[in-house]
Amino acid sequence: MNVGITCYPVAGGSGIVATELGQELALRGHKVHFISYAMPFRLDRFQTNLMYHEVDTTSYPLFKFPPYTLTLASKMAEVTRNFGLDILHMHYAIPHAACAYLAKQLLASQNIKQPRVITTLHGTDITLVGSDPSYYDITRFSINTSDGLTAVSKYLADETREVFKVEKEIRVIHNFFNEKRFKPGGNQCTKTEFVANNEFLISHVSNFRAVKRITDVVDIFEKISLEVPAKLLLVGEGPETVMARRQINKKNLNDKVIFLGSQSRVEAVLPCSDLFLMPSAEESFGLAALEALACGVPVIGSSGTGMMEVIDDYQDGYLFPVGDTTAMARAGIALLKNPQRLMEFKQAAAANALKKFRAEKIVSEYEHYYREILNG
Repeated sequence: MNVGITCYPVAGGSGIVATELGQELALRGHKVHFISYAMPFRLDRFQTNLMYHEVDTTSYPLFKFPPYTLTLASKMAEVTRNFGLDILHMHYAIPHAACAYLAKQLLASQNIKQPRVITTLHGTDITLVGSDPSYYDITRFSINTSDGLTAVSKYLADETREVFKVEKEIRVIHNFFNEKRFKPGGNQCTKTEFVANNEFLISHVSNFRAVKRITDVVDIFEKISLEVPAKLLLVGEGPETVMARRQINKKNLNDKVIFLGSQSRVEAVLPCSDLFLMPSAEESFGLAALEALACGVPVIGSSGTGMMEVIDDYQDGYLFPVGDTTAMARAGIALLKNPQRLMEFKQAAAANALKKFRAEKIVSEYEHYYREILNG
């Protein structure tokens, strides 16, 4: 199959999943074409069967903002025309699915065979952006005009049906991880690079947006560090980075917190961790949590979110109500103080992730769905 993939190229779950999917499809012999305004975050090496097409935006005094959506639609049509794309797979409904619809109209006007459009919903395109009154109608239109629709969790599929009154099928295809890269005992890092022999390493990976509740991460860590020797490893950058630093300074935790900034290969450091914190206000799935589990790291996250489909509560992690940093800290302390239970959680984390979310399984689900949509 010839597949075009459009995603946001910045660090974040939707872009990472789209990139990993394209790479896996290319390994299976499919021709994959990424179409975006910049090289996707993890598309950092040459690979056979994989191409990247940059969308150029024109700066013109008449435009307050360059019309990226129009140039994106034009590029989609151009790549489809030149390479005979069978499918345009859009990750994130706004504006990508709307652009794909426009690209199909351009191709129809030129009597060129139109590709099938599949839209994958990732979370904030529904829960934050799409539900905004300014975007509601165009988001609903984009969803309903897609030939196929997937969501990364049942939680998100249900939310989409409720918010947008969608009656068409939403196929749940979970996020996944590359089992060759994300695994326990990775030899790319040594724990003593970050902590002393008697200390635990607690980690957090995100784009540092408000929804990730970074100050809760710091609060949980502070409570844990009062009971057990530990350091906090923060990976990523974003709008809340400054707030996190202020909180750390205020609590006099500077000597206990390590900032690594954005990292495209987090599997190099995750296996060194003992515990992963993800107290987000909203998660449609929780890809960072999955990648931590795959590396054998138990996760403490938020209940009432898509993480309920990722974390097996009381087996490979714990789930608590959003904002309950005291309960999260207590669970972390109890786990770190019990070496036997911590080892059991670490083993269960890797085993459960491999059983349910390995790339081989999930990418096959996407392949099957592609063929199903192509066959009408």
